[in-house]
Amino acid sequence: MDLFSLPRLGVVVPPENPTAEPEFNQLLGSLLNVYASRFPVTPGKSLRAMLETYNRVLPDTLGAFGGMELDAAVVACSASHYLLDPEGDHALCEELSARAGFPVRSSTQAILAACAALGVTRLTLVSPYQPWLTDTSRAFWERAGLKVDGVVTVPAARHPDRQDHYDPYRVTTRAITERLREHRLPDGSALLFTGTGMGTLAALTELAREDASRPLLSSNLASAWWALRTAGRGAGAAHPLLRRLEDRTA
Repeated sequence: MDLFSLPRLGVVVPPENPTAEPEFNQLLGSLLNVYASRFPVTPGKSLRAMLETYNRVLPDTLGAFGGMELDAAVVACSASHYLLDPEGDHALCEELSARAGFPVRSSTQAILAACAALGVTRLTLVSPYQPWLTDTSRAFWERAGLKVDGVVTVPAARHPDRQDHYDPYRVTTRAITERLREHRLPDGSALLFTGTGMGTLAALTELAREDASRPLLSSNLASAWWALRTAGRGAGAAHPLLRRLEDRTA
C-alpha cells in the first residue's frame, strides 16, 4: 500500500499531551495517517483559563494545518469542551467543519456519537481530573441526556495524609486498574475514561478480556472510531479495541 494514499486525519492537542498521537496511531494502525497541530503554551494561566484559551484559539490552531488537505479532524482535548454545553460544543464543531471544508469533531462529540450508536444511556466515569473539572465533566454528560451512575477518580499520586495530586499525563495503568478494583461497577453501565491525556489502552485491553459485555469508551478510542467511520476504509487492520467498538456499532 502506498503510505501517502491513506486518508488524512488532523488531531488538535494540548502542547504537553504525550498520549493522543501514540494512541491514535496504535488504534488506527495503517488505516489513516495522523497529523497533529498543538494549542499554544499558556504560561502562568490557571487550568480553567488555559482551557478557555484553547476554545478561543481553536479556529486558528485548526487553521495551522494550512493548505494540507485533510479528510477529517478531531479536537483531542475533552476538558476544554466540558466548559461548553453539549449544544454549544456541537455548534462549534459544525462551524469549524463549515470553515475548514472537512468534518471536524471534538472528542466529546465523538463520544456522544459512539454512545448513540451503541445505545448507551448510562455511564460510569473514570476521571484523572481535579475535582471541579470532574464535576464539570459529569454535568456535561448529564446535560447531554446520559445518566452518570458514578465516578471513579484516578489521581496521579495518592497521599493518605494530604490532598491527592491530579495530572492526567502521569496516571499509570496500575493506578487505573487498582482504582477500578476498589469500586463495584454497576451492571449495564458503560465505562468512559475521560480526557485524551490519560493513557488507557492497556487498561481497556485488560478490561475487555475480563468483561466482554460492558461497553468501553475513552476520549481517544471514540475519536478514532469516529475518524475511521468518517474518513477510513474499513477496520480490518485497526487495534482490537477499535474493532471491538466497530463491531458493536456496526
